Amino acid sequence: MSANPLLRLLGGPRSANRLRRWINLWPPFLGVGIRIPRIASDMKSIDVEMKLRFWNANYVGTHFGGSLFAMTDAFYMLMLMHHLGRDYIVWDKAATIRYKKPGRGPVRAEFRLSDAQVEEVRQKLKTLEKCEPVFVVEVKDESGVVIAEVERLLHVRKRAEGREQLRSGGGTQPMVLRRSQG
Repeated sequence: MSANPLLRLLGGPRSANRLRRWINLWPPFLGVGIRIPRIASDMKSIDVEMKLRFWNANYVGTHFGGSLFAMTDAFYMLMLMHHLGRDYIVWDKAATIRYKKPGRGPVRAEFRLSDAQVEEVRQKLKTLEKCEPVFVVEVKDESGVVIAEVERLLHVRKRAEGREQLRSGGGTQPMVLRRSQG
């Protein structure tokens, strides 16, 4: 079981079905009507849905933008935490949303994480102290039309034990070489 208290509380990284059930009961998602119908057992894909209800609609009767934004929160972070393991710290750092069309019915977001994306983060952290990958997820209506595009910026670094080697072995930032005077 993971040492991460949140993942332990939500069923652990090895129990995708239990994690799905717990997230579906998480008050911020439950209250807005966000539902996770599927988490792949390998934690490389997660599907999120939200129906339009009176409690998640805005003044003009379409999906409230904050609810659309909330339905993309934390999934890439959880997926990357699972794949990188306990030697890494992963945080959601920032996000932006671009609304394309009003959401007038059920909406869906599909999160996908490839082996190449995980490996790219690992490789960057061999020479840098931190890595800040950007993941893009589209929120689509039931006919597949994109109604919003969300960019999620994550902050990833090795835990303190692994960072000591970076400090002694070449630094964390690209060095600027200067010509010697004289």
